[in-house]
Amino acid sequence: MNAAPIGKPVRMRVGVPAVLALGSNLGDRAETIQAAVDLLRAEPGVDVRAVSRLYETPALKPEGIDEEAPAYLNAVALVHTLLEPLALLGVVNRVEDALGRVREERWGDRTIDIDIVDYDGIVSDDDPRIVLPHPRAHERAFVLVPWLDVDPGARLAGYGPVAELARQAGDPVELWEDRP
Repeated sequence: MNAAPIGKPVRMRVGVPAVLALGSNLGDRAETIQAAVDLLRAEPGVDVRAVSRLYETPALKPEGIDEEAPAYLNAVALVHTLLEPLALLGVVNRVEDALGRVREERWGDRTIDIDIVDYDGIVSDDDPRIVLPHPRAHERAFVLVPWLDVDPGARLAGYGPVAELARQAGDPVELWEDRP
């Protein structure tokens, strides 16, 4: 039996909840989101606890809805993770890369986009690589509505109840029949 030496404290890692938003508007969008969820499930230190239904939304650009761009499918995954925020960001970036994500144009069309929306309710902009919660999540129905699917009582740190934020968000969101 292996045990810590007498008098030495034992630290157990418990993990924390995090919310991931997934979106795709190129290729087989539903298949890509499912593949992303499957890859996340296979990652050590990431336990996917729930995945929302899929929702279809128009592409949003800085100037508003882009009617010319392909529509997105969006979902939210609730995870429990042993990883620190930057390590979780590394995981989601590897999943995006594995599924053909190309980062040529900010706000451009993409095979997959995975954002860390919330990480254990932390509010932080100390590191330019990751801002928590996601800086635009509070105004994006395509994040908020799927999140309510898997956590009707959700709260976004620094902003309040997700249900109220979803009511105030202006982007159109429609339920899509398939789910990951």
